[in-house]
Amino acid sequence: MNKSFLNKSFMKYFNTSFIKLPTPININLWWTFGSMLGIMLMIQIITGLFLSMHYCPNINLAFNSIIHIIQETKNGNLMRFIHLNGASMYFICMYIHISRNMYFQSYKLISTWMIGIIILFMSMATAFLGYILPWGQMSFWGATVITNLLSSIPYLGNYLVQWLWGGFSINNATLNRFFSFHFILPFIIFMMMLIHLMSLHFYGSSNPLGINSNLNKIPFHNYFTFKDLIGLMMLMISILMLILINPNLLNDPDNFSIANPMITPIHIQPEWYFLFAYSILRSIPNKLGGVISLIMSIMILFTLPLTHKNKINSISFYPMNKLYYWMFINTFILLTWTGMKPIEYPFYLLSQMLTFNYFMYFILNPIMMNLWDLIINQKK
Repeated sequence: MNKSFLNKSFMKYFNTSFIKLPTPININLWWTFGSMLGIMLMIQIITGLFLSMHYCPNINLAFNSIIHIIQETKNGNLMRFIHLNGASMYFICMYIHISRNMYFQSYKLISTWMIGIIILFMSMATAFLGYILPWGQMSFWGATVITNLLSSIPYLGNYLVQWLWGGFSINNATLNRFFSFHFILPFIIFMMMLIHLMSLHFYGSSNPLGINSNLNKIPFHNYFTFKDLIGLMMLMISILMLILINPNLLNDPDNFSIANPMITPIHIQPEWYFLFAYSILRSIPNKLGGVISLIMSIMILFTLPLTHKNKINSISFYPMNKLYYWMFINTFILLTWTGMKPIEYPFYLLSQMLTFNYFMYFILNPIMMNLWDLIINQKK
């Protein structure tokens, strides 16, 4: 009796939450990137699980275990390249998903937005930890540079760095704990993603017009499942082309050499999806100020639902804000580009200007929207 009751309850929840979920009729392909993120997370977890079966979290064996996976394990090279390039595709989907929410102001679903930004933080931490595991030159020095940022914290900085390292320098204990965190964090992200979905289904999805109407809604299945399948097919084709044509396109050449603490690479840089934040970090002359700016480049996303009080939930209806939004997207791309360049003129000066523009967007954008609303109300 209890089992049948539980089965009926589950089926009722599944039908109302996924199959018969009332969904706005006018949402477009930009809304499919959320489902793509879920698929990419599952691909990363599955491929990572198989890779962990052959990986050795030891500073003397880690680099050779990667070579063993690629050269000697059946389909190991395919599994490794899917995992390696899957991280890049995951962040492409993540950044597009966030930018779409910023454009259509979906962040006004406050709890859903806040959980999503926490997922972004955890995803960035997971990706950073995973980049250390191959124990190549860029892995080692990238870990050295980023973990040393904690030393800028007054009084506790050096103790925190030594606690994180498990010693007085990056050593075997560091690699072991990084591997442990990299393995467990995706499962926590998966649980957060389920909470994110539950919150979204509780409030209902946003739409390009930014209106909350229950009149123009249709069931999620089969209308939007097919739309999601189209997005998924495009994603799979992109990954396959990248893996089969040039699988090392997004990998750093220095990471093909084993980690050597005695040789410093000419230009230390993280993966491309961290370059915008890395460029902001380098643009501030003060070390502590750079670390604060680095953290605030992501933390500032939490402020969006609190500062935007406009009545229409879409930038499409605000001409100046629409222009400023695309300037912000170009700023993000240029920050990524300057992050690849050495710290010299004119790249250093350019990164400072772009950093200023990056943060000013979050200050000026809500002010401009509120002024536009005020002008419209006065005309009425």
